Amino acid sequence: MKLAFYLPCYWPDMSYPADRMYDDMVRQAVLAEGIGMGSVWIPEHHFVNLLVHPSPLLTAVHVAAATKRIRIGTAILVLPLYDVRRLAGEIAQADQLTRGRLEIGVGRGAFAYELDHFGVPIEETRSRFDESLEILERLLTECNVSVDTPRYKFGPVTITPSCYQRPMPPVWMAAVQPEAIYHCAKRGYNVTTTALRSPFEEARQQALAFRRGCDERVAGTRPRLSVLRMGFPCRDRADVAAKLALAAHNDQHHNAMRSPGSEVIEGGIVPRETGRTLKDLEDALLIGTADEVLEKLCRYAEIGVDEFVINMGFGPSHRDVMEGLELLGTRIMPQLPASVEVRQHAEAV
Repeated sequence: MKLAFYLPCYWPDMSYPADRMYDDMVRQAVLAEGIGMGSVWIPEHHFVNLLVHPSPLLTAVHVAAATKRIRIGTAILVLPLYDVRRLAGEIAQADQLTRGRLEIGVGRGAFAYELDHFGVPIEETRSRFDESLEILERLLTECNVSVDTPRYKFGPVTITPSCYQRPMPPVWMAAVQPEAIYHCAKRGYNVTTTALRSPFEEARQQALAFRRGCDERVAGTRPRLSVLRMGFPCRDRADVAAKLALAAHNDQHHNAMRSPGSEVIEGGIVPRETGRTLKDLEDALLIGTADEVLEKLCRYAEIGVDEFVINMGFGPSHRDVMEGLELLGTRIMPQLPASVEVRQHAEAV
């Protein structure tokens, strides 16, 4: 199992300068590369201070300019929000500008608040996503593409430039429900998922569904499974308590965005209680001492996760995140067999 890093740009204190927040993000990406992580992942969200990346592809190019070899993925591009013709061109250009380090995670979107403000009915996101994905893959791999679907009628067009990677960057399908994960894996797609703040058992069920889909795949290479969860290797138990308090505050913001009638004031989310206790969060998330985090990471390796994406940006200061990354690199990654392979590959490059 490889380790990857999440770049959420969570912005609870909106008085903190945005340019400084993005500078912090880049420094964290550089350090993630330095300690041997295989990739960094960038979300897409709009109008709120929960995850401040209106354009993950723009962020990906910015991060690529400061790094050398780490893979850079979108987690995720919300396909129902795009004109797929423009998106295809932007993906191809970003793949060129990152020199083929781009990974493309795509999904339907999760927050009704965002979809509503784009005028996209949430009940239409499935059909829009399916339609857009098929066209996107054609535009990125074919010339003279003509399309006649309910939303698109065009052609023939050719995306210029073409992608740096051939035939196109790897695609990751965002899915949370086990049945959806199963179908994605059966179709041969890499899957990116998260159990959010739920117990480990939910992650295990997701991994089982992925494995079942892989087993029923008739041919082709085995897809990969990526799991995103909040985590932090802490200095001591007092630090664990402090980080859990921050995770609880983040959880309330996240809960507000996933609830009907989200209240947002000038981009700031009004948090809502979740009913989860600090003990619930400690059991579910990877917040603990270095030994405790290592033990939990090994559980994910045991259920067949290929890449674990750790989200340390749920409220700790930039300095804390950098110290946590160093601790991850010195105390935890050397004890994960795959991390040694990542280091050796990085040094060879």
